[in-house]
Amino acid sequence: MKKVMKLAYLALGVLMSVQVFSQKLVYTNPIGLQAYTFRGSWDKGIEATLDTIKSLGVTEMEGGPIKGMATEELRKQLDKRGIKMVSIGADYKLISESTAQTIKDCKTLGATFVMVPWIPHKGAFDLATAKQAVADFNKVGKELKAAGITFTYHNHGYEFEPYEDGTLFDYIVKNTNPEYVSFEMDILWTAFPGQDPAKLLLKYPGRFKLMHLKDLKKGVAGNLSGGTPTTNDVALGTGSIDIPAILKAAKKVGVKHYFIEDESPSYLKQIPVTVAYIKSIKE
Repeated sequence: MKKVMKLAYLALGVLMSVQVFSQKLVYTNPIGLQAYTFRGSWDKGIEATLDTIKSLGVTEMEGGPIKGMATEELRKQLDKRGIKMVSIGADYKLISESTAQTIKDCKTLGATFVMVPWIPHKGAFDLATAKQAVADFNKVGKELKAAGITFTYHNHGYEFEPYEDGTLFDYIVKNTNPEYVSFEMDILWTAFPGQDPAKLLLKYPGRFKLMHLKDLKKGVAGNLSGGTPTTNDVALGTGSIDIPAILKAAKKVGVKHYFIEDESPSYLKQIPVTVAYIKSIKE
């Protein structure tokens, strides 16, 4: 009997080991980084900063031209380090007036996505501003698509002002043309104003193409301001946001590229923690 029990326990142990090792990793994409994370480093040495970024395991970036280096040279330096600039940021006002320079920068850097991170507004975000943004985004998105580039809008929290049976963010999503306008979810700026990032991803499958990976310090009370102290940015897995649920939903709805954006003063210490954490999440 003891021998049978021993064999049974051994078999159970083997089975459990197989189940553990057979679990699939949730995050299988390249490690991406938003260039704004290193905003305090670029003017101290662009090539040295790129070397640091490479050392963190980053192979994709979101950013754009960098002051102090010709865009053509930046492309060479990125290629030299095996880093691809897949997305660039654009100022709302400038790109609304003309997409020419943005398209040129995309072609030079090899980027296929453009993101606008902020809609100018005074006071609380309102319907009139949302309507104007919808018109501008549809126009810009159409022009970019003709050039082989996907336009995205990066939410910043203030868009979740209540409107009808949802929010003004819902209004923007529903009234922009999916052929021309996609979205980049910043998970901190979705959770901070009280939204559920995973549920929002699933609510609009196919609309979110990019994502900013950030976590919010535990115990921080959010609001609709679109602002919080940078010290509230913490390494993924150490804050209040349900990262596994978000990554699973993002994978399901087809998010294509993910960029770590750590605005805290401790970003160099936190990024390795973030990378290790997202690589450890299993189904």
